Amino acid sequence: MNSNLPSPPELYVLGAGPGDPELITVKGYKILQQAKAVLYDNLANRELLNLTPPDCAQIYVGKQPYGKYTPQEEIHSLIKHFAFSKGSVVRLKGGDPFIFGRGFEEIIYAREQGIKTYFIPGITSMQASGLEDIPLTHRAISEGIWVVTGTKKDGTLSGDLRLAMQSNATVVIYMGMKQLASIAATYVDAGHGEIPAAIIQHASTPHQKSVKGLVRDLVTMADSKQLTYPAIIIIGAVVDLCKPGG
Repeated sequence: MNSNLPSPPELYVLGAGPGDPELITVKGYKILQQAKAVLYDNLANRELLNLTPPDCAQIYVGKQPYGKYTPQEEIHSLIKHFAFSKGSVVRLKGGDPFIFGRGFEEIIYAREQGIKTYFIPGITSMQASGLEDIPLTHRAISEGIWVVTGTKKDGTLSGDLRLAMQSNATVVIYMGMKQLASIAATYVDAGHGEIPAAIIQHASTPHQKSVKGLVRDLVTMADSKQLTYPAIIIIGAVVDLCKPGG
């Protein structure tokens, strides 16, 4: 076998975690220390870029919520360009790239171009709920977790939310801040407006803010603390566990 054959170009799809740079995995830390090029998004903490070598190319490909964004096709082109020109490229994505992160789309594209791919999971934002004393499950209170998107590709509320409401599981909604009124109305219409709910913005960062209340009051809850994106919505009895008698 000829050991002098060139190595195939590589893509590392790396989860940056929920915001606190110290919550990145050890493996992710090591990958960044050796990175030749990094494509990073809006939710990845930019402090992580300080881990890269001085000659590492750093390209912002973020997508501002409801605002300017880098088209996915352009991101694909940059992956191909840097994988072949640098030998490897790191795609640094907030949270976990396989949870509403389009990370697998980028892996599929890279493989179609003959690029070898690696996936490094990240801590997703809902796992930072414990910083607000909200466990996602708790014995005899929540037997599972429903994780749904608040906004589908066509802009509508996910129909899975109505299915999730029928269980005793904790419901976690990503990308739902634009749909707070619809989420609240859906619960109220089903007779579940009294279920505890919480909104957590910028989880695990110094800018973390949160509010707790009832799901029927999601809009006023967010307004009271001026909460916006990025935030997660948690609905279920686990939200009230730290209250007296909870």
